[in-house]
Amino acid sequence: MTYPDPAPYGGPTAPMNPSDEKLWAVLINLGGIFLSFFPALIGYLLLKDRGPFIRAHTATALNFQLTLLIAYAVGGILSVVLIGIPILIAAGILAIVFPIIAAVKAGNGQWFTYPLSIPFVR
Repeated sequence: MTYPDPAPYGGPTAPMNPSDEKLWAVLINLGGIFLSFFPALIGYLLLKDRGPFIRAHTATALNFQLTLLIAYAVGGILSVVLIGIPILIAAGILAIVFPIIAAVKAGNGQWFTYPLSIPFVR
């Protein structure tokens, strides 16, 4: 009895074409507005080896979303002494504005790094 070649199932993945990379980068950046860090994490884990453009966008989106989680936690804790309320408001505004900017840049095929983000993933 012969078995199929396992290479197609466990072998390296084929690189994406540039238009697919742009599309996925846009979707991952915009997904952060609605679903926090989950689209960036899933995109990074599944697509990081498919091309340098998608890897850069998923990594930078994941870094930004993780930084936002820290800002939300700090703002939530400090809201007891009222200084956390402006932090939460600022983080909420940045969580909407920066992913839209990143999605527009990704759609145009441009590289983008979120400002104010801590580089957890490279």
